Amino acid sequence: MDLPAKMKAIRAKERLTQGEFCELVEISISSWKKYEAGITDMGLLPFLKVANHPRFTKYALWLTTGGVAVECGQVSPE
Repeated sequence: MDLPAKMKAIRAKERLTQGEFCELVEISISSWKKYEAGITDMGLLPFLKVANHPRFTKYALWLTTGGVAVECGQVSPE
């Protein structure tokens, strides 16, 4: 699964609209739509905003490696 699909999966699992998600991670909606659609590559800063957000850190391992460690609280949105 590519990064845009992973980001969309997290947002869907958390039942957030694009606007709600963007407010939480402080990313502009126009940029986010381009990231999710795969039009623009997501840079490190927006990636870290998602991976380090308290609500989404449980997906950090999955975002970076595709793996999970349930015993450590690292899960997949699937």
